[in-house]
Amino acid sequence: MKVIDAHIHFSDIKSFHQTADEISFVDYSYNGHQKEFQNANVVLSIAMGLTETDNMGFPDYEARTPMGIDLEDKVPANIVYCAGINPYDLGEDALKRLEDELQKPAVAGIKIYLGYYPFYAYDEVYEPVYALAEKYGAPVVFHTGDTYSERGLLKYSHPLAIDEVAVKHRNINFMMAHFGDPWTLTGAEIIYKNRNVYADLSGIIVGTKEELKKRSEGRFLDHLRHALVFADSYDKLLFGTDWPLAPVGPYIKFIKELIPEEHHADVFYNTAVKVFPKIKPFLP
Repeated sequence: MKVIDAHIHFSDIKSFHQTADEISFVDYSYNGHQKEFQNANVVLSIAMGLTETDNMGFPDYEARTPMGIDLEDKVPANIVYCAGINPYDLGEDALKRLEDELQKPAVAGIKIYLGYYPFYAYDEVYEPVYALAEKYGAPVVFHTGDTYSERGLLKYSHPLAIDEVAVKHRNINFMMAHFGDPWTLTGAEIIYKNRNVYADLSGIIVGTKEELKKRSEGRFLDHLRHALVFADSYDKLLFGTDWPLAPVGPYIKFIKELIPEEHHADVFYNTAVKVFPKIKPFLP
């Protein structure tokens, strides 16, 4: 089965390097990506644009919009990315840079980091971003749920705020990263109610193959299993790993065990093509 990973990272972020070295034990590099993803039959990865400066580190209020991917000087041909937004840098020049970025073939969408930056999804600061998203048919990905930094503020990353944006901007497709975890029941209601909202299943568990197996047993995932059944919207879900937070092959196995087999083709491939139409030329 061919797989599209709809949520990875390929940015030179200190916390990602630390996680790869100390928690997930993946090779977070160009060569590491190529080897690991090829072995797992992942034909395309969608990276989330993200940068940090030495002065602050992510979440970085001094990062330049649009944020891109800068792990190494070269980017694999089988990676596209979503242009990252710093809401503190959304003046006229930044919006012009974002518009130019959205016209590049390898830019598949836009990424907004709710929780990492203290603005709700419906804040007026993002309205010019949504206008560009609609103009260029670009999906908007929101970080939702737990933040991978204690400097994040969780009230801004709760998925309920996305309902207001989805209703106001019906011509834009939105994707909730991480299904709003741990508020997955709210996430389930949002994708069930709104025809233009989807969710990826990345970053649910961080760690090694052994950690994925351990967390999959017992009651740790009861809230997610409940949400998946409640939503009954498997065609609105996308596979993603949040690499390098977890190894790709074991994470595919983990998600396969959560999703009924008859929906695997949609979750692992078809829905990504629907949500991110610009990726089609990059597919084998």
